[in-house]
Amino acid sequence: MNPQSLADGAVLRRVHPGDEQGVLDCIQALAVYEREPDAVENTVNALTERLFGDRPNVFAHVVEYRGEIVGIAVWYLTYSTWTGRNGIWLEDLYVRDEFRGRGFGKALVSSLAALCLERGYPRLEWTVLDWNAPSIAFYRSIGAEPMSGWTTQRVTGSALAALA
Repeated sequence: MNPQSLADGAVLRRVHPGDEQGVLDCIQALAVYEREPDAVENTVNALTERLFGDRPNVFAHVVEYRGEIVGIAVWYLTYSTWTGRNGIWLEDLYVRDEFRGRGFGKALVSSLAALCLERGYPRLEWTVLDWNAPSIAFYRSIGAEPMSGWTTQRVTGSALAALA
């Protein structure tokens, strides 16, 4: 992905080493927005390892404005046994409040859609909180559809240990 110029001199690009703190700041701001301010356990070191280590398994696109990361799309690859192909799972999409309405969120999602097409991936997927009406409206405006009949399941903590 080549860097892409956006409104007001911002740039959309792949994450680079040195961006980890800015990415983490956005993750923490997203957690506050999603009413889970104390839930983030991630660290700069963990991001460095996952994004740039020997076996990167998480990827990110960022919007940079005047040297500051103001938006992120953190993603990883999925695999569909039905299609036999990978897809992209968008784990976090976030644009700082003061930078919303400038097209940065759409540019981030569009960059992932373009990557799907480039690589022959048939799916770009993510979840959204039921109460997050502004995000739901944004997702509908870009053509995303809810997956009715599917409910996300999760096993963590003591239940995960018991299952193991």
